[in-house]
Amino acid sequence: MDADSTHPDWLAPGPYLRGVAWLDEDRPVRADPDDTERLPWDTGERAALPIGVRVEFLARGAHAVEIRYRAEVPGPSDALRDLAHGFSLWDRHGMVREVFTDPAPEAVVRIPLPDGAGPYTVHPPEARSPRILGVRGVGGALAPAPPAPRWVVYGDSITEGWWSTRPAHGWPAVAGRALGWDTVNLGYAGAGRGEPATAEQLAALPADALTLAFGTNCWTRVPHTAPLLYETTRVFLDLVRQGHPRTPLLLVSPVLRPDAERTPNRLGATLGALREAMERAVRDRIAAGDGRLALLPGRDLLGPEHLADGLHPNDAGHRILGLAVVTALRRAGFDGG
Repeated sequence: MDADSTHPDWLAPGPYLRGVAWLDEDRPVRADPDDTERLPWDTGERAALPIGVRVEFLARGAHAVEIRYRAEVPGPSDALRDLAHGFSLWDRHGMVREVFTDPAPEAVVRIPLPDGAGPYTVHPPEARSPRILGVRGVGGALAPAPPAPRWVVYGDSITEGWWSTRPAHGWPAVAGRALGWDTVNLGYAGAGRGEPATAEQLAALPADALTLAFGTNCWTRVPHTAPLLYETTRVFLDLVRQGHPRTPLLLVSPVLRPDAERTPNRLGATLGALREAMERAVRDRIAAGDGRLALLPGRDLLGPEHLADGLHPNDAGHRILGLAVVTALRRAGFDGG
């Protein structure tokens, strides 16, 4: 991501971007671009979206930051046409402000900064797949934020952040802020079923800590039996451990889904039975000597009032889930504290 010679006053975005897993040329993607043919179609489709990618910087006298970006322009019949296109600025204390713009083939958004050097984080709107082309300070200079431990989080639509009202409100973002970590979001809506090809990609991806949070889509979208999900979880962990033999790893089993808890899928498995199989696979591995593996049972973390649609958490649910993950990581001694 070198500086654009046609815009010499802009800084190349690369040093300022966080949450980047892989690059396809200079575009952040969420699956290995050299290994997409082995992935399910739905995983590959979601991997093209820059979920969790954000801009982080220090302000050295600047009173505003400008971000040059490119975004998909919705058509007149696009179901997401009226979705807010907002850039949110955060500091250590919380959200500072939001600036709303329109999607455009290329545009610039200016975000006023408060007094102080930061660090600051800008969460771009994710629905229109924005691509950051350049950044610059107004009235002063910018510098990349200091590096932070890299936390790779794998899962499904709940991990991707569905039904949170802002990208910064999804549970991985909530937990990453609390920990001071660089969250890499590999949540794939409609997918994230523990496929071995994805486990191999995770094994090759640099990470200081890992969290796995899948299983809900193994109830109906691609139905599993409890023995199958036990083996899927065991194999997924085995493959990830080939690349991360001592990396702290937390597995979060599926959160509450009222319509699935006691309802058999096409193969006769309830979500409750699938959850128990996943948890048993983790406990068996811990008992076999994996001292850098921890389990967070998901069933009782959320109540029905925390679900926006009976499946995905609302903002309050995402916050509860994120902070529960933080607590579990700290209790396991995985937060570096």
